Amino acid sequence: MRFGRFHHVVETARTLSGLCRLGHGFFGEYYKDFVPSENIDCPCGEPLQTRPHILQECPIYEQHRHILRKVSEDVALAEILGTPKGIDALARFLKKSGAFTKTGHPRAEPRAPRWEDEPDPVGEDGRMEDEGWETGEEEEERDE
Repeated sequence: MRFGRFHHVVETARTLSGLCRLGHGFFGEYYKDFVPSENIDCPCGEPLQTRPHILQECPIYEQHRHILRKVSEDVALAEILGTPKGIDALARFLKKSGAFTKTGHPRAEPRAPRWEDEPDPVGEDGRMEDEGWETGEEEEERDE
């Protein structure tokens, strides 16, 4: 199993940690070279949003940086991006902080669908929206 050691981390965090390690993602350093139409500055005011800035300095993510410091007190990139413990911490940091995502915020936890969220299946004519699909009634009506 390729990601066996990270089974407790959602796929998104694993994917983001891989992209972060490769230098690809939703941040200025990547945009500067590959998506010049995007802003390259950090929302905190730093003129160029880089991986070291996000992981080591950006005040936006300070409240979650303790996750990285458990592995590397000074958040050394070689340790965070290049060791199994560092990569595990990076995945947890990304999940909690939302760093390296398009919005810069953590994703909401998925929730189970609820019946109340479904649209009303009865149309204005009083028929069920999918009524007639088995017999082809709707198609016959259109052809006439």
